[in-house]
Amino acid sequence: MFYKPYGVLCQFTDPKSNETKRPTLKDYISIPSVYPVGRLDIDSEGLLLLTNNGHLQHRLAHRKFAHPRTYWVQVEGIPDEQALQRLREGIALKDYHTRKAKVRLLLKEPPLPPRNPPIRYRKSVPTCWLKMTLTEGRNRQVRRMTAAVGFPTLRLVRIAIGVNRHDSTQQLRLDSLQPGQWRDLNPEERRMLKVLLQK
Repeated sequence: MFYKPYGVLCQFTDPKSNETKRPTLKDYISIPSVYPVGRLDIDSEGLLLLTNNGHLQHRLAHRKFAHPRTYWVQVEGIPDEQALQRLREGIALKDYHTRKAKVRLLLKEPPLPPRNPPIRYRKSVPTCWLKMTLTEGRNRQVRRMTAAVGFPTLRLVRIAIGVNRHDSTQQLRLDSLQPGQWRDLNPEERRMLKVLLQK
């Protein structure tokens, strides 16, 4: 389990390595023969699971299995209930219609470390945080969804990956990890994944 920082490529090599060097997973993780379960964009942060088990990678990452992914999302502006409901019902984007999502406005800023570099604030435009849980992980989906309802995403942090779509307690959670840190899964987390692979 790795807390991917902002600006880090979600892969071990940079295809544009002959240009400006960009940090990759190799700069943080020295374990051989592991690869990420799903992806986080270079400008997104948070929980990334790495494994050498191809079946597990497929089971957790493929959208057909509908494993929930939970994010804290800082947006520009304050969405009203109508905008929140549109996100919950699913958004018609250019190339597909998103699934229903769980979305709620957070009453206070979540306990996250500062981003490096920080987001650009505009004094005249307020920001707020949403908690969003999706059951698919398409390319830049959260950003496209919030932009479609008029509230662009400023910061995006994945905080949990659900192991069982019907049991919200069955989650891998970011918890106390800090950006750039990783740890092995604990016995209970390993047990959850073992049960998942037996289904």
